[in-house]
Amino acid sequence: MSVRRLAEKQPASFDFTPENRAWAAKEIANYPPGRQASAVIALLWRAQKQCGYWLPKPAIEKVAEMLDMPNIRVLEVATFYTMFNLEPVGRYYVQLCGTTPCMLRGAEDIKAVLRKRVGEPGHVTSDGMFSWNEVECLGACCNAPMVQINEDYYEDLTPENFSRLLDDLAAGRPVKKGSQIGRVSSEPVGGLTALTTLYGADGRSGKASAPLPANDPPAEARLDAKTEP
Repeated sequence: MSVRRLAEKQPASFDFTPENRAWAAKEIANYPPGRQASAVIALLWRAQKQCGYWLPKPAIEKVAEMLDMPNIRVLEVATFYTMFNLEPVGRYYVQLCGTTPCMLRGAEDIKAVLRKRVGEPGHVTSDGMFSWNEVECLGACCNAPMVQINEDYYEDLTPENFSRLLDDLAAGRPVKKGSQIGRVSSEPVGGLTALTTLYGADGRSGKASAPLPANDPPAEARLDAKTEP
């Protein structure tokens, strides 16, 4: 693992917004007295999101203060997990999956689009709009190649539809999350070939795809009823 250090330029201070402070208080209350440190990852993630998807030193220290932890213990967490960005990123932070399934399905072509459009990994565009890095498996291998942008997945990418996606994000136009070719979840591109009586060939129109009536019991209750002697 490469050495991860805090950015040289840091804001003077950090504090949670009132909304995020209230959220943090509820999160901390999930743990018994003396175990508040268990909320450290959740609070760091919330702080990172508030800061535009990067985690400055004052935010790390604020989380340590709220959880009554030494600063160094929270710093250890922030520098260990690569989900925490220790330097500023673009408004749209692109994480490109380069693991084997995505590589075999064209991740290198997606990487070429990023190099041409954004620059080298870690570089933030002059307008502050984009930055990117290559990461390990993001768990969407069936719909490779794919990227994660901020908190959302964009799958079944080609150089063409990925370029359009970046154009739409830059222009503030609405974008479609998930598959960019209309695939339903991880089903076959051409539609279902099994279970069509339950879900329909399109994966959406079968009887098992229809929402339950409002007075139906929850799934847990139905399962309990089936397993009772």
